[in-house]
Amino acid sequence: MILQALTQLYERRSRDPDPARRLPAPGLEDKDIPFIVELRPDGSPVQLRDTRRTVGKKPRAQSFLVPQGIKKTSGVAANLLWDTAEYALGVSAKPEAPRLPEQRAAFLARAQALIPHADGDVGLQALLSFLQAPQLDPLRAAPHWDELLQANALVSFELQGDAGQLICQRPAVQAAARTLEASQTPGERAHCLVEGAQRPVARLHGAIKGVWGAQTSGANIVSFNLAAFNSYGKEQGANAPVGDAAVFAYTTALNALLDRDARSCVQVGDASTVFWAEAPHPFDGEFTLADLFGASDNPDRGRDAVRALFRAVQSGQMPKEVGATRFFVLGLSPNAARISVRFWLPALPFAELAPRLVQHFEDIRMARRFDSDPESPSLFRLLTSLAVLGKADNIPPRLAGEWMRAILEGRPLPAGLLNAAVQRCKAERDVPYLRACVIKAWLNRQRPSLPDPHRPPQTFKEALDMDITEPAYRLGRLFATLERIQEQAQPGINATIRDRYYGAASTTPVAVFTTLLRLKNAHLKKLGDGQGAYFEKLIGEVLAPLAEFPRQLTLPEQGQFALGYYHQRQAFFIKKSESNTDQTQGD
Repeated sequence: MILQALTQLYERRSRDPDPARRLPAPGLEDKDIPFIVELRPDGSPVQLRDTRRTVGKKPRAQSFLVPQGIKKTSGVAANLLWDTAEYALGVSAKPEAPRLPEQRAAFLARAQALIPHADGDVGLQALLSFLQAPQLDPLRAAPHWDELLQANALVSFELQGDAGQLICQRPAVQAAARTLEASQTPGERAHCLVEGAQRPVARLHGAIKGVWGAQTSGANIVSFNLAAFNSYGKEQGANAPVGDAAVFAYTTALNALLDRDARSCVQVGDASTVFWAEAPHPFDGEFTLADLFGASDNPDRGRDAVRALFRAVQSGQMPKEVGATRFFVLGLSPNAARISVRFWLPALPFAELAPRLVQHFEDIRMARRFDSDPESPSLFRLLTSLAVLGKADNIPPRLAGEWMRAILEGRPLPAGLLNAAVQRCKAERDVPYLRACVIKAWLNRQRPSLPDPHRPPQTFKEALDMDITEPAYRLGRLFATLERIQEQAQPGINATIRDRYYGAASTTPVAVFTTLLRLKNAHLKKLGDGQGAYFEKLIGEVLAPLAEFPRQLTLPEQGQFALGYYHQRQAFFIKKSESNTDQTQGD
């Protein structure tokens, strides 16, 4: 199903009238090539041209449409008319490179194989003259020669006067390459699992690049390279037969979705997640979904996308053709030289998907602690708030995929999400904004399997809700109030009761709150009568629904405690801000 959907995407994008979105024809690929050797018709080099341009903080090589590269293994195998410096120029920065003559000969042999089909093309003849008797001194004088050598960078060739057209892009050379490929003996034929017909089966599948954490040279979704896979007399790709054309189609489509310039891919934890639509439509959801969940480089774009989605759903003005459009979501994560499918959600109509996306952003909506806190935080930022030291590498495995799946399918969030959030709160003895968003989302999504008719579940709001009577939520509010009393009584204090008691208070309240209430009495004596009366009244209001302090709090109750603490803390600062504003206006 995954390969079929990607193949269909390739078939659609290969006919796209927009050249920027059109995918290359079979046998070709887009490749970033940093260095071009310009040749005269006699094969002598004119210059070594650097195609790189600064994009952001890093140089970015120009992309060229070139013959599709072959899958590199431990042996010697050359690409057609473009390759690394070791193959294309026969040079290496290594003191000893025993394979260099063999690599150079392999590159020359592939170029020579085109001669019978190229009708004496002057560009190909110039390249062959250079390869047979390379003149490297003019190239060594180029300012970028040492850089090319050290990086073993990709190199291709251009005929003088062709104005940016590579030799491999010349019409006669491309026609010769197609003729040569068609004349080669096809591989074993079998029933293609994608096309459903007899096709020559691909022995090796093309590499997928752009998956975060995978090898930079690429990795495979379909791969069989152990002796155990030969037990039924099938080798390599014959174990899961997919035709050559289908392999090219799905790998090309997936690489395009994962391209660093594409807005169809977002990083969700350790999963590189791609979105695409089943058919072209006025509302380009392939990009908009990425804006919703990603846009870490442009928070305004993500915020605007969320607002646009809210308006479309709440107004009911979504075009019919947009609502009927189906979307695919694929999550990939690295696994050595292979790629694991973390999650796959096929054929979701946007009319069903949009309300679920809106619900997600409603779930995580929270009163912000600081103005710099994102209004609609991305999944990636939410997940890093659950990781040790806030590092993406420490995000709990599989959590990202499970969360994404729950959002898109409208299901309760995974239990591991709340556990990670609560544990980080206890470890750091704090409830920051992003973590509070996660906890609120989990609590509001969770519904008991056997609801109590006498005590219906309560929905938590984005800010303090004084009507919620859940004991754990009230205890969180009480803890925040006691901490605030201590801060007012001891201005500038370095450590509060939160630093010492948060973990115990949120887990075993009965063992802690008696002590904290006793400390509170000492702190209240240092406050003025007005402040003291205010806090005493607030404590009475918070404690009113509680008959006793619970012995232990369950994991969901610990989440309620954290949320109550966050809400009450924010309420104190909001009131302080409003008070300061009123004083300023009065002045």
